[in-house]
Amino acid sequence: MSSSSWSHEIKSPVPAARLFKAAVLDWHNLAPKLVPDIIVSAAGIEGDGGVGSVRQFQFSSAMPFSYVKERLDFVDFDRFECKQSLVEGGDIGTKIESASSHFKFEQSSNGGCVCKVVATYKLLPGVEVKDEITKAKETLTGIFKAAEAYLLANPAAYA
Repeated sequence: MSSSSWSHEIKSPVPAARLFKAAVLDWHNLAPKLVPDIIVSAAGIEGDGGVGSVRQFQFSSAMPFSYVKERLDFVDFDRFECKQSLVEGGDIGTKIESASSHFKFEQSSNGGCVCKVVATYKLLPGVEVKDEITKAKETLTGIFKAAEAYLLANPAAYA
C-alpha cells in the first residue's frame, strides 16, 4: 500500500519560537506536567535533542496504546520546523508500518503563529482508517492548546 497523509493547522496567539520550543522540542519535559491525565511520563532516551535523538512517551489508559518512541529526523531552529518519525509503540506493527509528522510554525501578523502539521503514514495490509485521523487532529490541537495556555500564563517561559 502507498503512503497516505493528512494535514492540520492550529492558530495560536503565542509567537512561533516559544510554541515551537515548548510544544515540540521540549514537550517530553513539559507534557507530564501539563497533561498528566494523558501522558504519564516522558524522556529523551537517546541523543542530545538534535537530529537522530529519540524520546519516549508513556500514556495513561486514556490512550489506546501504552507508549510511543519517536526520532527527530530533521530540525531547523531558525525556521521553527522539524520532522519526527514513530520508531516503536503506538500502532506500529499492528495498524501502521510507518508514520512521521512534519511541523512548521509560521509567525502571523498579529504576533502569534500558525502551526502547520503534515502527518504521513503507511497502513498495514487490510487496515482501514476511520475515526483515527479526526482523533489525531483533536489530540494534536489539545497538545498545542495546553502548551499555549502554559505559555500565556508564564510569559517568561521559553522566551
